[in-house]
Amino acid sequence: MDETVSKPYGLIDLHLHLDGSLSPSIARRLAELGSRPLELDEKALLSRLQVSPACRDLNEYLACFDFPIQLLQTPLQVSEAVFLLQEELRSRGLLYAELRFAPQLFTRSGMSQEEVVEAALEGLSRSDFHAQVVLCAMRGESNMDQNEETFRIAARHLSDGVCGVDLAGAEALWPTSNYAGLFSLARKLGLPFTIHAGEASGPVSVLDALNMGAVRIGHGVRSVEDPALVERLAAAGVTLEICPTSNINTRVYGSYDLCPVMRLHDAGVKVCLASDNMAVSGTDVRREHALVGRALGMDERDHLALDLAAAEAAFVSPDDRRTLAARVREAYAAAALDAPAPSLEG
Repeated sequence: MDETVSKPYGLIDLHLHLDGSLSPSIARRLAELGSRPLELDEKALLSRLQVSPACRDLNEYLACFDFPIQLLQTPLQVSEAVFLLQEELRSRGLLYAELRFAPQLFTRSGMSQEEVVEAALEGLSRSDFHAQVVLCAMRGESNMDQNEETFRIAARHLSDGVCGVDLAGAEALWPTSNYAGLFSLARKLGLPFTIHAGEASGPVSVLDALNMGAVRIGHGVRSVEDPALVERLAAAGVTLEICPTSNINTRVYGSYDLCPVMRLHDAGVKVCLASDNMAVSGTDVRREHALVGRALGMDERDHLALDLAAAEAAFVSPDDRRTLAARVREAYAAAALDAPAPSLEG
């Protein structure tokens, strides 16, 4: 195991797509539940779940979701996927995660959005791992009714496992500004929300999300192109959910040393690291800490600051945020106590 991954870094994942995080074993189980066992060897199955190194942009990256979405079309499949992903996160040492998905994408075989969400919450209840779900609206041409339905369902379930809403999809094709009315509805319904922005599109997308009242922004890395926007993000206390491997996959930047996470942090912006899609990008939040930490020369205090930022931005109650932050600090302190004493020789 990578030495950094074995340390208590990446304890919280706030940006984790359910359909983009189906491991081969989970995919096989879901296919069985759908009465269509997968007749693929491991290599072939992984190629269906993980993005190609030749991926050119976000639109091509999003095409990787077609296959896993086919495995999430019945209540049993959705419930099992949520349960199994929670158990996987527990095994990887995480303390808390928010699993996001768009209910409208799982209705192709007849489920209603309400049934999708109820199935997800049933799966959530089967595990005692601390997780909640974020419901995503989707960018598109003629689905605003479905998006509004998603938000109204989120409001009905806000106290029993749904913790917020999001806007996902092809950012460059469907500008964030198109959804001002949708997030006006979110505010009226009292829904916490994050918005994908500043990934395929530039700083203006982040500015639009900020103007809509987002308290968190998914990705947001292109904010660094506008110093005035960076200052505004810092002043507003908005948290950016940065997903480095995913951004490399989609050609936002070319390598981990170009990831602007510490530049933004040093400028006073609240930032945390996240996986985005564990299967599609072949990663998890702990690996993101390891790769970026090594590339940027981050130390223990840097990793702790990012994990605490995640704890403080979680869509939970203030008391639960304090508890999460305390658990993060305890994990780091315990790891420091367990570290071997420095040699006095030489």
